[in-house]
Order: sequence, then C-alpha cells, then structure tokens
Amino acid sequence: MNIATGLLIPFLGTTLGSAMVFFMKNKMNKKVEKLLLGFASGVMIAASIWSLLMPSIEMAEEQQKIAWIPAAVGFLLGMAFLLVLDSIIPHLHLNTEKPEGIKAKLKKSTMLVFAVTLHNIPEGMAVGVVLAGAMVGNAGISLAGAVSLAIGIAIQNFPEGAIISMPLKSEGMSKLKAFIYGTLSGIVEPIAAIVTIILTNAIVPILPYLLAFAAGAMIYVVVEELIPEAQEGEHSNIGTIGVAIGFVVMMILDVALG
Repeated sequence: MNIATGLLIPFLGTTLGSAMVFFMKNKMNKKVEKLLLGFASGVMIAASIWSLLMPSIEMAEEQQKIAWIPAAVGFLLGMAFLLVLDSIIPHLHLNTEKPEGIKAKLKKSTMLVFAVTLHNIPEGMAVGVVLAGAMVGNAGISLAGAVSLAIGIAIQNFPEGAIISMPLKSEGMSKLKAFIYGTLSGIVEPIAAIVTIILTNAIVPILPYLLAFAAGAMIYVVVEELIPEAQEGEHSNIGTIGVAIGFVVMMILDVALG
C-alpha cells in the first residue's frame, strides 16, 4: 500500500494543480504563484539533499566505494542531462508575451506540455529510485523517507499543473481539456517510477549514482525554471520567503518520517 501511495502522490499533486483551472477565472494570482514557486524550490532543494544526496553518500560507503564520487558524478550527470534537454527543446517561460495567431498559440501550448512532461521524468525516477532502495533495504533509505520525497515532489507539481492548465484556458481551450492536458503532463512520473522499480536488481549497484543523478536533475529545474520565475518582476521577496518555508517544511518531513 505504501509503495502505491509513493507512486501516486506526485501525480496527485499535478492533478490537483491542473484542477485549479476550474476555480480561477483567468490565471493564478502573481503573488500566490511566486509563493508556490518559491515554496516548491525550497522543497526540492531540501529533498535533493536529505532524500537523495545523503542516502547516495551513505550507500556508497556501505558498498565500500569512495563516498563522494557517486554523489558528485551522478549530480553532475543529472545537471548535464537536463542541460542537454533544454538545449534541444525550446526554453519556455510562461511570463513571456503570447505569440500571435492560432498556430503559434498551439505550438507554444504543445511545447509547454512537452517540456514540463520531460522535466517530470527525472522526478518520477527519483521516487522510483528511493522506493527501490527502501524495498531492497539499503542503508539511509526508509519507506517513510521515500513517501516524504513523493510528498515534496507533489508539492512542487501543484504549481506546475496550474501553470500548464491556466495558460491553456486563457488561450481559448475549454477548462476540461486544459485540465486533462495539465494532468497528462504528470502521468510520466508514476510510469518512470514503476520502470525504475522493475529494474531494481539491475540498478542496485549503481543506485548511489542514480540517487545523485535525480538530485542533479531536480536542482537544475529549481535553478533554471522555478527560482527565475519566482524572482521575476515585483515582489520577488515573496518567492524568497517561499523558498525558506519550503526548505524547512521538507527538511522536517524528511527527518521526521525518514
């Protein structure tokens, strides 16, 4: 039951965020958006440290490896992976001016969903890696800790779901269709997690690297996407406050549950 819960919690975050399109007239309030983006940033930074990098180091020590090598190599590979993705996929920020014309709007909407969907794959893999580590009894990883990571990613997914569905609605798409698109952007997370768990036996030797890889990928999203959006324009201090609150909440969750 806990494994299924860990798999579905992040997807639930995206779904609930996408559902905001039914309650808001046009788009999310800027101050609320900044707070949520900052909060998500703090959550993901803390999750990367306590749920991914620290277990990576502890597992490497248990495997008689030089403790910092898997963490450093995996982290840099995770950053490089999303750097390559961002160089291939056009970089989309939702605060840019809307392109004119139906085709331009459709292209932007499609690329937006595609980009967010791809960014969700490492997050799903992170949950799968931690759940796999808990299942095989690796040191430094507990099932409760894995669930706390899933909760952290779900919190981060909430504004992502809203940030997809709201612009789609403002561009003329029906609320239901915008909700479905936003929700589907998160379906890759449980799928990536399940694939990772299925390959548990094969990944155990490289689990420290994969944990750090997931951390690097998530930190990249935080630095490249979430924080710039939270700091853009006026009231940037709201985003900063959100980071602080998110970091502390996730740290408490991980330490208390882990």
